[in-house]
Amino acid sequence: MRILLLGEYSNVHATLAEGLRSLGHEVTVASNGDFWKNYPRDINLSRQPGKLGGLKLLAKVYAQLPRWRGYDVVQLINPMFLELKAEWIFHIYRYLRRYNRKVVLCAMGMDWYWVNECTNRKPLRYSDFNIGDQLRTDEPALREQRDWLGTTKEKLNKFIAVDCDQIIAGLYENYVCYEPYFKEKTHFIPLPIKMPESDILHPLELRSLATEGTQEPSSLIPHPSALSPHPSSIFIGISKGRSAYKGTDIMLRAAEDVLRAHPDKMKLIKAEGIPFNEYQKLMDGSDAILDQLYSYTPSMNPLLAMSKGIICIGGGEPENYEILGENELRPIVNVQPTYESVRDELEQFVLHPERIPELKRQSIEYVRRHHDYIKVARQYERIYSE
Repeated sequence: MRILLLGEYSNVHATLAEGLRSLGHEVTVASNGDFWKNYPRDINLSRQPGKLGGLKLLAKVYAQLPRWRGYDVVQLINPMFLELKAEWIFHIYRYLRRYNRKVVLCAMGMDWYWVNECTNRKPLRYSDFNIGDQLRTDEPALREQRDWLGTTKEKLNKFIAVDCDQIIAGLYENYVCYEPYFKEKTHFIPLPIKMPESDILHPLELRSLATEGTQEPSSLIPHPSALSPHPSSIFIGISKGRSAYKGTDIMLRAAEDVLRAHPDKMKLIKAEGIPFNEYQKLMDGSDAILDQLYSYTPSMNPLLAMSKGIICIGGGEPENYEILGENELRPIVNVQPTYESVRDELEQFVLHPERIPELKRQSIEYVRRHHDYIKVARQYERIYSE
């Protein structure tokens, strides 16, 4: 199949493209690289600042449109798959719909269904917009509500969702927001992760490592990131302008307090607003990553970390395991969306490093079972072929 992947969200399309190509498909990724994260793409659709930057991007897209014809599948990462006003995207979407066989919409990030459901129906116990029955009132949440509710973006999202052939959600949270409206064409497919090839200990070796008293032969000496050193190394990534919205501010405050209480047992590594490659280098070798306070499920960054044997302290609710059909592994240190929960779980983590090897083993096996990019690509392939 010829497949065009438009837009990017945390490396989903770039990774999926690799999986689809390995299955023999011709794939083109056109995106802005997800802003400053600068993920790889075949066609660069990044926008320069200001009105002139918008006009230049619009001209570039219109020049590309004749080449964006004749695809078997065009997949949109979001209804706002370009850094353009929704009014322009209406026209571009209609062109893509007319000149290609199938259009697939991804439900993976911010859109009207996510904002509206979490604000009004509240299918989740907590989210980016609600804690129980109470709505969040911090400015980032209010800004997203203003941006999506009762706007042209809402109209665009609804139009594409009704018109497209399939909708694919990458997280449990997004699935429950779309499925009530589009039961027949909404699918859940796990996020794609490319497993490290050689620098992480194999799960069977980690299982042996986790067995008390086991003596490892020299050929099975693990990569340093698979061990349980003192102090425990904790990594946190801070997104520009989204710290309060994602709960990173609370997680960071809890981590700093635990560090002050146990300076001999913990090391804290912070990454803020840096490209993806630099982010990975800082993260590598950590014991755990703090991420996504208001999430039920790990997203791309913690999943990438888990594939390297780095433990996720964040979203790991029962619904996450249920939608995957996972009845054995429990690698995620689940936290509730409060300072106290993060502080308590993190403190127990650094005070009991004997848990680390088994959680590392489970983390790698979890990603291998459910998120391997070729396994995920095959699931997309089946949806495309329906």
